[in-house]
Amino acid sequence: MAEVRDGTRSREAIVEAARALTIASGWDGVRMGAVARAAGVSRQTVYNEFGTKAGLAEALARREIDRFVGDVRSLLHAHGDDVRAAAHATISHTLRQAAGDPLIKAVLTSTRGGSDELLPYLTTRQELVLTEATDALLEWAGRVLPGADRAAVAFATDSVVRLVISHIVLPGAPVEQTATALADLAVHLLVHAVTQGTGSY
Repeated sequence: MAEVRDGTRSREAIVEAARALTIASGWDGVRMGAVARAAGVSRQTVYNEFGTKAGLAEALARREIDRFVGDVRSLLHAHGDDVRAAAHATISHTLRQAAGDPLIKAVLTSTRGGSDELLPYLTTRQELVLTEATDALLEWAGRVLPGADRAAVAFATDSVVRLVISHIVLPGAPVEQTATALADLAVHLLVHAVTQGTGSY
C-alpha cells in the first residue's frame, strides 16, 4: 500500500475516512482497519495518530465542531451590519445542515438515538458547541453593536444558541418558519441589549 507520508495529510485523510464510514454505516459499525484502508494508510498509522477508537471519535467531533463554528462565523460576517439578515442566514443554514447531515446532528446533540450512538462517551461535546458558537456570536455582536450592554448581549447570544440546538434535537415547525421566528427573537434580544447599553427604555 502506498501510504501517505505527510503526517498532517495522513491525519486529515484518516478523519475524512472515518467521517465517510460513519455516515455510511454508523459509528458502531466503524472499524479501525476499515478506516485505514479507506484513508490509504496502515492500521498502525491510525493507532499511532489517535491511540484508540475513542481518540479518533474525539478528532472527528473536533473537526465537525470547527467546521460548524467556521460556517457560523462566515455567515455572520457576510451580512455586514444587517443584524436580522445575519441571524436568519446563520440559523437557517445551521438547521438545514443538521437536518441533512446525520453526522453533524450527532455531534451537536451527542446522540443519534437507538443503539447506534455516535459519540455517547463525549459528554462535553454539546457544551463545547455551545461555548464556541456563543463566542462567535459575541465576537460578531461586539463588532456590529459596539454600544450594547455586554451582559445583555451575552444572555442573548447564549439563549439563541441554546434554542437553535433544542430545535435540532427536537425539530417542530419547518426550518424556514423556525429560522424566521428565532431570527426575530435574536433581533429582539439584541435590540434590548442596545437599549440597556444606552440607558434608553
